[in-house]
Amino acid sequence: MKNKENLKKCLILVICTVLIFGIIYIALNIIEYNKYTENVNNALSQIIENVKNEYPNVQIDEIIKILNSENIENNNLLIEYGIDLQKDSLIFANNTIHTNYIIILFILVLILLIIITAIFILYNKNQNKKIKEIERYIEEISHKNYTLDIQDNDEDELSVLKNELYKITIMLKEQAENSKKDKLSLKKSIEDISHQLKTPLTSISIMLDNILDNPNMDIDTRNDFIKDIHREVSNINFFIQSLLKLSKFDANTIEFNRKEEKLQDIVDKSIKNVSMICDLKNIEIIVENTCKSKILCDINWQIEAVTNILKNSVEHSNNNTNIYISLDDNNMYSQISIKDNGVGIDKDDLKHIFERFYKGKNSSKDSVGIGLSLAKTIIEKDNGYITVESEINKGTIFNIRYIK
Repeated sequence: MKNKENLKKCLILVICTVLIFGIIYIALNIIEYNKYTENVNNALSQIIENVKNEYPNVQIDEIIKILNSENIENNNLLIEYGIDLQKDSLIFANNTIHTNYIIILFILVLILLIIITAIFILYNKNQNKKIKEIERYIEEISHKNYTLDIQDNDEDELSVLKNELYKITIMLKEQAENSKKDKLSLKKSIEDISHQLKTPLTSISIMLDNILDNPNMDIDTRNDFIKDIHREVSNINFFIQSLLKLSKFDANTIEFNRKEEKLQDIVDKSIKNVSMICDLKNIEIIVENTCKSKILCDINWQIEAVTNILKNSVEHSNNNTNIYISLDDNNMYSQISIKDNGVGIDKDDLKHIFERFYKGKNSSKDSVGIGLSLAKTIIEKDNGYITVESEINKGTIFNIRYIK
């Protein structure tokens, strides 16, 4: 706004200057005309008086008629005396007045041009200053200095350019910060992945060394080692598969095939996926109530999310216990509640359990801290959210709500 006001002020100043000089020019012309008239009338008055004295019989009306006549047939007499009525005034004082006024007008026009030139020079100087300022901003931005605040409330072209540069600066700053965060996140993830893989790989290596170093090992011991190796390989496979899926979510490369799906179907198929580990611990999953509610989702991904939560509940439940699932539906959301009677989650761990690679105090030895994080990511992709309630030795309740 400031630059626009400056331009308006410059234009107003130029217009006012031109008007003032125009008024002065008109005033000078009027003054010059009055001087001419005064001189001519004085001279004519003297001539008429002299003629009247010489020729008393001559009427003044006739003299005035002659003076106002436009038919001047003979100028030769005046030319002989160096007077050309086409160029000069018969009254010499008028020629002097005319010359003086021409000089004054020339000076005034010159001053007018100087003032207008000065106004535009100052305006261009101000514009060039802003252009150099923008160039400096661009140079600073090119050197990755994103701390500049170049917002401008003006409305001229350069101010619009500055505001666009400010937007670009903010965008580049955010990208730089995100890039830094991504690098730190990647560094932490690599460290976590290395730590997660190191333990099972070390165990596998030790068990294989024992098998190779003891060819006469008891068959039962050998089979125990093989089972342990198989378990560790399965854990590594689950870890890597989950990690790859999370990476795809982070990169936004997964396309969801969303359709209207029954909540009951998601639960039934998720229960089927954990049936084997339930049998090993003699755990029964009981669906307390059902509903016909449907949600818009990618059913395969939602089954995986609910399966991961059920798997976590089974792993943290005691043998020979039950897990209860209830479905609910209202005008605002559809809900899946999963309740176990397991060891529970420590209060300090509750706010971290959905963080990637986080393992709470009561986590099982086979936990890699990625299943719940993946489940939360999937649920949120389908307009849902998950909450958890837990008490030590009293069990845990996971509530999954899909907003309508």
